[in-house]
Amino acid sequence: MSTRFSPTSITEKSRPLPNPDGRKSSKTTLIVSCEARRSLISKTDTIHGLVLSDQGVSVTILNLGCITQEWRVPLGDQQVSAVLGYANAEDYRHNPAFMGAIVGRVANRIRDAAFQLDGQSYALSANEGAHMLHGGPLGLSQRFWDMEADAGSVLLRLRSEDGDQGFPGTVDFEVRISLNGDRLTYDMTAAVDRPTPIALAQHNYYALGASQGMQGASLQINADHTTPTDADMIPNGDITPVSGTRFDFAASRSLHDADPDGQGYDQNYVLNAGTPAARIQTSNGLCLELETDQPGLQLYSAQHLSRVHAPLPGQEHGPYAGLCLEPQTFPNAINTASFGNIITTPDAPYHQRLSVRIFVQGPQ
Repeated sequence: MSTRFSPTSITEKSRPLPNPDGRKSSKTTLIVSCEARRSLISKTDTIHGLVLSDQGVSVTILNLGCITQEWRVPLGDQQVSAVLGYANAEDYRHNPAFMGAIVGRVANRIRDAAFQLDGQSYALSANEGAHMLHGGPLGLSQRFWDMEADAGSVLLRLRSEDGDQGFPGTVDFEVRISLNGDRLTYDMTAAVDRPTPIALAQHNYYALGASQGMQGASLQINADHTTPTDADMIPNGDITPVSGTRFDFAASRSLHDADPDGQGYDQNYVLNAGTPAARIQTSNGLCLELETDQPGLQLYSAQHLSRVHAPLPGQEHGPYAGLCLEPQTFPNAINTASFGNIITTPDAPYHQRLSVRIFVQGPQ
């Protein structure tokens, strides 16, 4: 496996791209030997990328938002993009779809951007009407992280100070992203100096090289229940069975067959025990299997996605161009006692592991 510094733009014509001064980077200057030394990119307002490569697979990680900008996998005699992304990393400074990012401190929605903890009320920074979505307007996805190549993985660190977006406590976040053949793993941890809610999620839009979008892809989710939502897309506190409804993906079926009216999905599933938690297969033969230690999985079918910036080569950004499978705790759990405890304490640090494998299975 190798790890190398990445330019901030990707085009069909040139890999790697010229540096901002117009000169092409040589392979020698891009390669970083993780076993020989640790190579640190300091936290600045400049966007940097590191590329993980193994067995024909390459993944580009940015120091802004821990973003997975690109994930290319072999398919026949070519490489295809497994996730949606922007061609120019500078465009991620405006990333309304949270494309490829780690989101938090608390992922998904918090009703009225407020909660109570140990008898004290906390008002958070709202960014979706009266509510907070994915950690607020300056959540983790909008921040520059310290990033270094470390023994075949990318290690990112960020300190979030007490009061950040209204949350109590100082938090030291660490995300390690590792590539092993066709498997990409995200290990996310958080150490706190006082009790505070932590619930991260990884927000890739999986496309698997499907040029016609993902409505025809076969999806399977290992879940028999969901947490239904109100008009603001916030769970109402119930847990309901999916059997016989359009939310039922216990057996593999396409979004088109499950949702012929095109309502789309933005729904949290209550995962069963066992792996994989979810599986996608496309007509081109690529298959995705996702494993997680989280109790929930948010399915977002990208029905509201639009082209904001120039996409990666060969991609079109629009409704259903990708599928988000976001392992998480249940949305608004901080205000719903029956959804479980998301309070991290100094004695019980936060940890989440997400592992995604993309491989050739054969045409569906």
